[in-house]
Amino acid sequence: MPRPIIIDCDPGHDDAIAILLALAHPEELEIRGITTVGGNQILDKITDNALKVLSFVNADIPVAKGAAGPLFGKLVTGEEAHGESGMDGPVLPASKFKPVEQGAVEFMLGLIRASEEPVTLVPLAPLTNIALLITAYPEVKNKIKEISLMGGGLAYGNVTSTAEFNIFVDPEAARIVYESGIPIVMSGLDVTDKAAIFEEEILELKQKGPVSVMVGELLDFYSIYGKKMGYVGNALHDPCAVAWLVHPELFQSEHLYVTVETEGKLTRGMTVADRRKKPDRQPNVQVLTGVDREAFMKLLFDSLERLDRKLSAAAGVNN
Repeated sequence: MPRPIIIDCDPGHDDAIAILLALAHPEELEIRGITTVGGNQILDKITDNALKVLSFVNADIPVAKGAAGPLFGKLVTGEEAHGESGMDGPVLPASKFKPVEQGAVEFMLGLIRASEEPVTLVPLAPLTNIALLITAYPEVKNKIKEISLMGGGLAYGNVTSTAEFNIFVDPEAARIVYESGIPIVMSGLDVTDKAAIFEEEILELKQKGPVSVMVGELLDFYSIYGKKMGYVGNALHDPCAVAWLVHPELFQSEHLYVTVETEGKLTRGMTVADRRKKPDRQPNVQVLTGVDREAFMKLLFDSLERLDRKLSAAAGVNN
């Protein structure tokens, strides 16, 4: 039986790739729904991006719009990295799909309550929707198997010297989630920066089928910002949170107690881990710290080729 999951995202180039990676593995992952939250761009733009990605591969999965901004303060977007649309690069056709009428919290609540088995949440964005869900309906925590999220970093940040973007945008929400008692697997910068794709690999993608080409074009744009920031390869942040669900053996990890700093002038949004020999509290997070990059790339390429074949076969039937 495939694991039931809900993806919470803000596409976002790497969000789009993570969604495609999940779609390529229906035998392991059943995407019950996708929710969106203001992050890499404003809510309407990133919701449209999610719908366009699903439409491109003919995946009719319900999408619900969530919080437009953080629990407190104004939204900080990732436009510098992701462009004016939030997913600049390839020009995707308009979506054939529309979001559902329910908001993200009620939508997730319904899916979780209706599921016969516990649901895994896969947040790839600021954690506002997840915090709102478990705060308003704490009883659903018993039906959430785990949270595999992309966010944070033990050693450094990327928006500030200490804070990673997803956590920085809404640290109060992140703290609620990290301290919820739900098992968490954290794909932070410690691992995602190691899951880098290089220029020659992007060129290889662009010689393949339609989905691979689209991803190559996404990465062409996304890598521009990475190069500005001094990176040689292009980190595939969000796909790590999905890849762990499919092939956890690709990753190394530590079990640590982790919480989120919400007040410090220099450390707001920092994921703070207790790495002492005798920590004060029990570990609450499995922190991914390393990845077999070559095996990770093989997983990505094989997954996109699956979608290429499926899309080409569907086009052949329709012609």
